[in-house]
Amino acid sequence: MPVRKAPLALLAALAVAVAPTWSGGTGAAAARQAPPPAAAPDTVTVTVDTRAGLATVHRAAIGANAAIWDSRMNDPEVAGLYRRAGVAAVRYPGGSYGDLYHWETHTAPGGYVAPNTEFDRFMGTVKAAGAQAVLIANYGTGTPREAAAWVRYANVTKKYGVKYWEIGNELYGNGHYGAQWEADDHADRSPAAYARTTLEFVRAMKAADPHIKIGAVLTLPGSWPDGVVAEGDEANWNHTVIPIVAPEIDFFTVHWYPGTSVVTPGDDVPGMLAAPPMLAEMLAQVRADVVALAGRDVPLALTETASNIGRNVHAAALFATDTYLTALGNGVFTVDWWNTHNAVEKVGTVDGEPDFQDFGLLSSGLCAPPPEGGPDAEEVCQPPVNTPFPAYHGIEILGTAVRPGDGLVKAASDRPEVAAHAVWQADGDLAVVLVNRDPGTAYPVRIRYGGFVPDGRIPVTHAFTRGAGAIVRAEQGRPDAQTLPPYSIMTVTLKPAKGPQAGPPAPGPLTAAGTTVSWPSSGRRADRYEVYRQVGAQARLLGVTRRTSLPLTGLAPGETVTVNVLARDHAGRTSRPSAPVTFTVPTPADSACAVRYRVTQGWGRGFRAEVTVTNRAAADLTGWRLAFRFPVSGERVGSGWGGTWTTGSQDVEFTPAAENAIIPAGGSVTTGFVGANEGAYPSPAVFRINGTICTTQ
Repeated sequence: MPVRKAPLALLAALAVAVAPTWSGGTGAAAARQAPPPAAAPDTVTVTVDTRAGLATVHRAAIGANAAIWDSRMNDPEVAGLYRRAGVAAVRYPGGSYGDLYHWETHTAPGGYVAPNTEFDRFMGTVKAAGAQAVLIANYGTGTPREAAAWVRYANVTKKYGVKYWEIGNELYGNGHYGAQWEADDHADRSPAAYARTTLEFVRAMKAADPHIKIGAVLTLPGSWPDGVVAEGDEANWNHTVIPIVAPEIDFFTVHWYPGTSVVTPGDDVPGMLAAPPMLAEMLAQVRADVVALAGRDVPLALTETASNIGRNVHAAALFATDTYLTALGNGVFTVDWWNTHNAVEKVGTVDGEPDFQDFGLLSSGLCAPPPEGGPDAEEVCQPPVNTPFPAYHGIEILGTAVRPGDGLVKAASDRPEVAAHAVWQADGDLAVVLVNRDPGTAYPVRIRYGGFVPDGRIPVTHAFTRGAGAIVRAEQGRPDAQTLPPYSIMTVTLKPAKGPQAGPPAPGPLTAAGTTVSWPSSGRRADRYEVYRQVGAQARLLGVTRRTSLPLTGLAPGETVTVNVLARDHAGRTSRPSAPVTFTVPTPADSACAVRYRVTQGWGRGFRAEVTVTNRAAADLTGWRLAFRFPVSGERVGSGWGGTWTTGSQDVEFTPAAENAIIPAGGSVTTGFVGANEGAYPSPAVFRINGTICTTQ
């Protein structure tokens, strides 16, 4: 595993990067040598629709990790830096150390505990920052009784009011699947044992304080060991843990480090910057699994994330902004960066900039010899201790757009070089967040709005650009047009043309049964309700009703549909959009064919799927072909059996071999394939036999 789990290193180094230069002559000679002018870049179109709501920003949304092996974690400057960046949640005692740490003795047998990192000192920093703690109860080498005593000390004795507690860290790394980095003293290290024992922790801890919220560990789809079924287990980690703990758990935790699980080997910074859209797909899949297995949409917490490539270069800032907003817009209530300070794994140059391979948001101020220096080589040093690295500024700039209670709404860019997010702030302003992943091109950006009309004033912008040491505020551009510098983050804040409009309360929560969407009343002020479907970054009106439910028509079987509802009063003022509900349109129950698709094995970047086709007709089925489409572009068929598998992009077709060419009436044929995946690998929703839509079982 990466160095994020190790004690803080004693040495660090800074590689000196020398920028290439171009030298020309003078006069006509210089003109002959000058490169031709670059073509003007195409305009990027960004679409924002405030009727397509995503999520409300939680008060613990912006978070970071702190670790007991970090002697600088409680420096007085750290609380101020947390506050400046809007860090509202701090996780302790530090990743895998959570399964070593005994809070009462402040020890972690087998690990290093730095001085001045005790729990009470940590809480002093948290309180000074105006933040809250997220604590890891020691599952690996602790007990439910020890965890309950910590809850009692924190919230009854000291009255710290610690609300969020996790049961262990990455317990799937306890050796049960063959790899071990997480301490676990239990004789049974299976996912079922983790789930059952987690319930013992939950009951003991809530007996000490029934108001706390407790989370259990899950894996992200496409991240090892997701999909792996160990000997003796009936299912993989998530499919085992979720149904056992669901009745009593309050949230689930996941971790994400692109470069180890998503970005393919050999990819560099561009691949890392392209990863956040895959995170959205992975979160959608794990949420769908939770709803299916738990019977409810349990909140998610992304309690560890960081750029794993170019950790201390400017691109890490772009990654941080994009990742936080992607996660918060896809069902995550808190995102916690790894780490406040960390260790140096490898010194070098990445993306043309010095890089310490240090996961920290803040410098540890350490020195080390250059990576290829001889015994007499002079040391090179990190910036002074607590100097922010670029990733810090990528989180800090979120504060210009995101505050608790604001609502994230749909936004999209028509070019992959530019990522777009939008936040409809509680005071009525709209913040559009743009991330330019291109290091060499400034893009003109045209912004289109749905459900929001900006006034004519020049927008306020905040930007963080390459080489800058701070975020720069300006008033520039137009509400519908900005120029986005290369490798930059920019927030554009706009005021509504009519000023804040106090409409009815937002409807919610929404539920879907079949193709009928329902919601509670928004009260007497609501005259009617408008139901919108999210199509890309736009909201498309499906219907208007005075009732609190609406049957939706014109939807294709197998479609995945995301819907919001707005309430409108007699004066025409609208509410904020409801939280969305996502559902899949059922396939015909009476089709002449039925298909059962089941993933039987996975290993992070690949999976094995079994497909059973049943002939429900009265006559034999001959000359048949099966066709389906993968829901996301990262899935593909590698090899299969039982016939010929052909694939183009996401579309797959299967032609049976001679022995499977006829399916008798009432009979079935089972085939399958080995697939590959980049990130998520959700199951197809609709299958066709010779063009006929089958019942999906």
